Amino acid sequence: MTDETHVEWREWGAAAFDEAERDGKPVLLFLTATWCDDCHEMAAETFGEPRIAANVNDGFVPIRVDVDRRPRVRERYNMGGFPSTVFTTPSGDLISGATYLAPDGFRRILDRVRETWDAKGAEAGRVPRALAGNDTPDGPVGDYIEEHLAGQLESQWDSEFAGWGDDAKFPMPRTVEFALKRDRYMATQTLDAVNRNLVDDDGGVFRYAAARDWSDPAREKLLADNAGALRAFANAYLHTGDETYRDVADGIHGFLRESLWSGFAFGGSVGPDGDRVDLTGYAGGNALAADALLTLYAYTDDDDARTSAEDALSFLRDDLVDDGRVVHFRDRDGAETAGEAGTTSSADAAGAADGAGSDLLADAARVTTAFCAAEQTLGEGLGTARRVADRAVDVLGDEAAFRDGPATGAGLLDRPLRPIDGSVEFADALVDLAALTGDDDYRERAREAVGAFAGATERMGAQVAGFGAVAARLTRRPLVVDVGAPAGSDLHRAALRVADHEKVVVPASDRAPDGAATLRGRDAAPADSPDELMRHVAAATE
Repeated sequence: MTDETHVEWREWGAAAFDEAERDGKPVLLFLTATWCDDCHEMAAETFGEPRIAANVNDGFVPIRVDVDRRPRVRERYNMGGFPSTVFTTPSGDLISGATYLAPDGFRRILDRVRETWDAKGAEAGRVPRALAGNDTPDGPVGDYIEEHLAGQLESQWDSEFAGWGDDAKFPMPRTVEFALKRDRYMATQTLDAVNRNLVDDDGGVFRYAAARDWSDPAREKLLADNAGALRAFANAYLHTGDETYRDVADGIHGFLRESLWSGFAFGGSVGPDGDRVDLTGYAGGNALAADALLTLYAYTDDDDARTSAEDALSFLRDDLVDDGRVVHFRDRDGAETAGEAGTTSSADAAGAADGAGSDLLADAARVTTAFCAAEQTLGEGLGTARRVADRAVDVLGDEAAFRDGPATGAGLLDRPLRPIDGSVEFADALVDLAALTGDDDYRERAREAVGAFAGATERMGAQVAGFGAVAARLTRRPLVVDVGAPAGSDLHRAALRVADHEKVVVPASDRAPDGAATLRGRDAAPADSPDELMRHVAAATE
């Protein structure tokens, strides 16, 4: 961060909270991001104001947190957007918070927090409900989950402008992919709106549109968002054969390579004006990019997409994955970070304890997915996928719903958070892994994770349609194509092009005769040619 400020920011960590406890002061957390314009504006205009900075320095222990580097801190203290301005007790319990605050607004909340602290002290804090240790709303995994979320596609559909909801519009790639198999019109109309309104001249996709009609885009471009959009457009190409969707996917790939490739990894984001590029190589983002690029390669034989995917996979394998343990990112000297850019510490000290290092659920889920995709398309990657998944189940799977990371660290990090989105991503990866390995224990573990939230199905909307997708994969017979031929063969390539993006393809499978392909668990003879395989798939899925 280069914004001019007079605040004496501390690093996130136990030392800052210990200081607050020792000095009897509340903590001010400022959650920010490299790509966030409002964050930089507030840093310069609000915290750059000398009297405000003096008040903060005198009465609080101020900590600035990069939310991309510390996702566990982000999820516990996010006030609904960034920046997030958060006041806590020395133990990390929440006193008050807001998003962007101009100088006058900040002065007012500062005075209120000071009064509250003087009156109540540590008793002024509270623990958010999601961290209170309550059981997740479990229930049976059945067809009703898919049916409900398919109904939400219709009830939340914006028939005038496309997309779901009547406010700001997000690309929502997981919802689009769910819709591709349930209501293709909605999926393609939404992708068309994204293409018209959120795709920049360089091929990158803006984060969202502030208005219902997809106007007023937030112009920052994040790796994770672009990877998700790339995969959704590639899957739309698979289902429709419309070259427009392939062209958009190709354009996003071009943006990733030209604007975010650092020489060894894909960086995290580009700011709204094409500046403030964060070239940090995050595990989850690079895994999402690899998965999306392999999806594009599977349907098109695009060697450039394959090369980019292999580059990201190599970075993950060589730099961030160690015997199943996934490191969120490393600083340039190879160490895992303990703070903001430019500060480092040793491996495990920077990991579970500070919310930045290793064994994060989203990273494990996405890396498992990426290497499962590599196994399906390239014929290699299963060993890495299995080691990462096994470690995540062991470290994070103490209950049916997975924890987002180790329940240790400063502030509220020692309280387990069990996010539905991370559990869904990991469950989906485990379903792939079960098909690739033949080990149904992975599938049953995925069922447990989905069941941990099934009791809340009636409260779910289209935004979490991915929950319905993985539930459907668990409640119906999966489409698994075993190919008795190596990756890259004509039969294998045909299997990858079967028009169902939720299928699993197993190259060089010992479950199929040499030179033939079979549909696992289906009453169909082995297929000796691509045309015969397509006929068998059509008959089996009628």
